[in-house]
Amino acid sequence: MSKLAGKTALVTGASRGIGRAIAIRLAADGALVAVHYGTNAAAADETVAAIRAEGGRAFPVAAEFGVEGDVETLARGLEAGLGDSGLDILVNNAAVSGASGLDEATPEHFDKLFAVNVKAPFFLIQRLLPGMRDGGRIINISSAVTRIVLPETVYAMTKGALDTLGRNLANSYATGGRGITVNTVAPGPIDTGHPMFQIPEIVEGTAKATALDRMGTPEDIAAAVSMLASEEAGWITGNLVDATGGMFLGPRLGK
Repeated sequence: MSKLAGKTALVTGASRGIGRAIAIRLAADGALVAVHYGTNAAAADETVAAIRAEGGRAFPVAAEFGVEGDVETLARGLEAGLGDSGLDILVNNAAVSGASGLDEATPEHFDKLFAVNVKAPFFLIQRLLPGMRDGGRIINISSAVTRIVLPETVYAMTKGALDTLGRNLANSYATGGRGITVNTVAPGPIDTGHPMFQIPEIVEGTAKATALDRMGTPEDIAAAVSMLASEEAGWITGNLVDATGGMFLGPRLGK
């Protein structure tokens, strides 16, 4: 039997990249997956079609984060899609980035990053947690930029807030007595088809910075999420999984 048979999941930002891989993996594991998207309905439909083509179950749900009523719009769409089934797994993956160093950031861009990357997942958890079934899973997708300093200051700040949210919520009265776990996955550079990763020198340099000597893939992150979503991970909570392939751990001895 599939390890997530009978479970339901919501993956935010699931129309492409890491979110798409997570949605496909959870569906392959047996879950009914709500594929959230902001504005690209065609991409979300492609994700749903890919899941159904492999015998999985999924449906799209639309809500643009960072606008008035975003969380309620998503919650209502989710409830309509799930029907009488409650939610078992919430994966907060949706995020925006962009130029966010001290010199480039504007108040508008700052507010947008925090609205989508921090405010939306916080209030989505607040909205959905009361109706989540006991033994549920909340998995937040953070980033290695909270450990590895890159010129994306505001983006890194938003992910640092998400890390803190996970640990605090894991110790909250709202989750512990119900067996709901809360964990965070922090990916390193992942080849999602971005033009930057079509440049051989960048790919080679990034691979050499990892202990495993390769670029990460969306499927690598999906596998980590799958593990945390499973019954076997029921004793793991309040943790951050560094899913970077061992990036910048220290000097490479013998290399």
